[in-house]
Amino acid sequence: MEIRIGVQNVAREIVLESSQSADEVRSAVDAALSGSAVLDLVDERGRRVVVPSGVLGYVEIAAESPRRVGFGSS
Repeated sequence: MEIRIGVQNVAREIVLESSQSADEVRSAVDAALSGSAVLDLVDERGRRVVVPSGVLGYVEIAAESPRRVGFGSS
């Protein structure tokens, strides 16, 4: 699933593909906004993205959809 994170006072957004479910990402965002110091997510390649919760502008969680592979996969 694709996750887009907007950071205050930064023109570019952080975009990552994560194997975490939408509920897991939502609970991580809720925890970061309710008192945790950082939003901590892991992408599909195992890389960790850590964003201080005080500078979060928005978090966009794309709908979960299976990846299509091959020709004619529309």
